[in-house]
Amino acid sequence: MSEQRYVEIPGSKTHELPPLLLHGAADCASDLTAVMLEAEDMLAATDAAEEILEQRKLDLALHLTEQYKGLLSHWFWGDSVIEWIRQCEITFESEGVLRRLLHPDVWPHASRASFVELLREKGVATGGVALEKAVGLRLTFRQPPPIDCFSSQFLFYLNATVAGTAYHTWSQSPALFPPDRFHFDVLSVS
Repeated sequence: MSEQRYVEIPGSKTHELPPLLLHGAADCASDLTAVMLEAEDMLAATDAAEEILEQRKLDLALHLTEQYKGLLSHWFWGDSVIEWIRQCEITFESEGVLRRLLHPDVWPHASRASFVELLREKGVATGGVALEKAVGLRLTFRQPPPIDCFSSQFLFYLNATVAGTAYHTWSQSPALFPPDRFHFDVLSVS
């Protein structure tokens, strides 16, 4: 991002934002039997021995379960970021200097996605979670989807376009926040 445009913030004060509280996935013990039927449907018809088919089905179910845990990890990150953005908006409304930065009648104005960019520019460690995908998943799903609807087709569409499209549609922003003018902490509450 070489041509970034930052909003101008009067003064030289570093503004304190609320902490980003990261809520982890509540160790969802995935019901393997819930994905076994999907795994069975994914296997092609073959004349392999029954024990080989059962092993393949188990391997596929384990793979789908791991994919689901990854989705939950991203969703909970996105949920934490969206809640943090709401808290930041409250902070912005309470400070006169910052209040006008989020209003669309001021040009250039920052959008909610500017907070996501602020996290990226501040180098917040995400543990392998892609922020755009995490926020996109949270924008797409108000609640994490249940493992019962986690099929190969669901994964294909979700990973291919859904989360990215949701984020990019939401993230149209003419300006960003200068990272050196803001401070916040990241706390894990899981």
